[in-house]
Amino acid sequence: MRLPNGEKLDTITMPEVTIQKNTTTKKGLTEKKKMIARDISWLSFNARVLQEAADKTVPLHERIRFLGIFSNNLDEFFRVRVATLKRMMSFGKAGKMHLEENPDKILDEIQARVIEQQREFDLVWKDIAEELEAQHIFMRTEKQLNREQQKFVLNYFNEQVRTNIIPLMIESIQQFPILRDKSIYLAIVLARQDNSVRQKFALIEIPTTVLPRFIILPSKPGEHDIILLEDLVRFCLPNIFSYFGYDKFTAHIIKVTRDAELDIDNDISDSLIHQIEKGLKDRRKGKPVRFVYDKDIDPLLLEYLMRRQGLSGKDNLIPGARIHNFKDFMDFPESIFPPHLHRKTFTHPLFVNAPSVMHVIQQQDVMLHFPYHSFDTIIDLLREAAIDPNVSSIKITAYRLARNSKIVNALVNAVRNGKHVTVVLELRARFDEAANLDWKSRLEEEGVKVLLGIPNMKIHAKLCVIKKRIGTKTLQCGFVSTGNLNEKTARVYGDHCLLTTNRAIIADMNRIFSYLESPRHDIKILEGCKTLPVSPYNMRDTFLRLIDREIKNAKHKKKAAITIKMNSLSDAALIAKLYEAAKAGVDVKMVIRGICCAYTENKKWKKNITAVSIVDEYLEHARVFIFHHGGQEKVFIASCDWMIRNLDHRVEAAAPITDPAIRQELIDIMNIQLSGNVKARVLDNEQKNEYRKDGDKKIRTQIEIYKYLHEKQYH
Repeated sequence: MRLPNGEKLDTITMPEVTIQKNTTTKKGLTEKKKMIARDISWLSFNARVLQEAADKTVPLHERIRFLGIFSNNLDEFFRVRVATLKRMMSFGKAGKMHLEENPDKILDEIQARVIEQQREFDLVWKDIAEELEAQHIFMRTEKQLNREQQKFVLNYFNEQVRTNIIPLMIESIQQFPILRDKSIYLAIVLARQDNSVRQKFALIEIPTTVLPRFIILPSKPGEHDIILLEDLVRFCLPNIFSYFGYDKFTAHIIKVTRDAELDIDNDISDSLIHQIEKGLKDRRKGKPVRFVYDKDIDPLLLEYLMRRQGLSGKDNLIPGARIHNFKDFMDFPESIFPPHLHRKTFTHPLFVNAPSVMHVIQQQDVMLHFPYHSFDTIIDLLREAAIDPNVSSIKITAYRLARNSKIVNALVNAVRNGKHVTVVLELRARFDEAANLDWKSRLEEEGVKVLLGIPNMKIHAKLCVIKKRIGTKTLQCGFVSTGNLNEKTARVYGDHCLLTTNRAIIADMNRIFSYLESPRHDIKILEGCKTLPVSPYNMRDTFLRLIDREIKNAKHKKKAAITIKMNSLSDAALIAKLYEAAKAGVDVKMVIRGICCAYTENKKWKKNITAVSIVDEYLEHARVFIFHHGGQEKVFIASCDWMIRNLDHRVEAAAPITDPAIRQELIDIMNIQLSGNVKARVLDNEQKNEYRKDGDKKIRTQIEIYKYLHEKQYH
């Protein structure tokens, strides 16, 4: 494969990883030098999440939630990306990670940045703790309990905690226990005040999977005292270890993050299920990629823990403060805060009082914008299809489903009503593998036809086709979405969903399902797709051609513009083409939530690229692509980012928006996002994350989009 500038791009494919070896041109430039390292850009994104936690204009309980999101993001980053970089070390100096320097160099930079972010995180948490105290909410440690609280803690420990912990005298264990990836542990030094016996080391896993992390204590009127579960255990250490004759205890929290990648062969058959089940077991004992510890831990205990786990100074050792696993802070008890008035979702005006969702769609295309519009319309559509005697079949893709999925309930009901239901279930949806295995069993038990995927390819497209027969006529409707069919995440993820009966779009969706259902997964089936750009067949080429059209117009002094929105931008070929467009004078504007490997400023360009990232109450998850196209705008929504994995190793779909009103609606929404100056950060070459400050009027985009759509509701 060659980039648009002629540089050769060799790719080596591995599970969940693509390595690109960049061949130097005669001018001595390599593509990687023209891009920001993917993992450094990701850390810059997570810094934006931390900014939200630090922002005092954000409600306090939301600031705490952002700390949890930051921590959870970082855990996943180490479990996947850092683990991948460590794997790539085995390729030696010749093996370069996608868009990046040597893995060892990137790991060193990650280490430095993460430690710096940890320091900032600790300062933010200190500030939030002070803010909590100002609101009479106190985080109590084991040393700050009054008599009533001490009695409560002992009772709680004896009734709830004691049977859920297993203290480990680790010096007596020949094989050191495998520390669980998502758990926190108290690492304890046991001693006597009179030093009459040699000190011992012990470990206790804090049972946060079965008990709440936050326990509300008896408190004074108008106050709320909270103790963390690990501090409750700390208080009760004498009750646990007094049997051994110890009366002096020091305990500090530690946690391990492990390689979470699943090595799965390309075979897609019944054996895939066994491979995933084995992979999930192996994940629990994956290699450590991060060891986080309280910086005040006893040095001898720290050295012992490192030695027993085979860790060295290069194994991403992260010193932290007293509290770890802040991801649990996403579930900080909200009941102690004043009620927060969330903006309510509302039904799209075309479906208000409409007796039939399908009837509305048959009259015209409809675009739902989550979480502003209610996701119930999608559930109502499937429920309606389940009981409609004229509906013969439903085909749908599923990537991440809600825990108590109403989508699944509707599909099961459809089978019970005699419909043919096909669900393409992606078993390899990262961290949802176990849940999707369970869904597979339940769906098949109910008679649903479940398809599991294809070799070396994830099914990430969000599609549904409903077939209805009325007499001799066959009517079809369906939807293409940018987000998962998950009613829980639809309340906080910003996504778009096109409901349509457009024959060309439905025909291409049927071709995609035929491709997924065919035994050999013949790519030629996708060649018949004339309306939907599809990965891995022609998605990248379609967008390259559309950008080329804008470049051509710019060179002929015509208006040329590209507006794109996605989660991540890292594909080398498309970034190079965007650079070419900027050099030609195309007006390129981007809204990128996460990774942005593209530089946005260059003295050789006629126009610099405008790029912002919006981090706010809702997660910006939609993908939108707008090309000026000589005044006849081409507008698409899609399930994919511009990343190698999406364009080459996943089945993805983009849908053109043909309805003029919907097209303008999307353009208006994108213009609102590009005008934001409250929660929008500028993505510059240095990744400084400075807030965009253009304009006199304060524009918080998610509020403005809500107003824009809500006004349409009543006008």
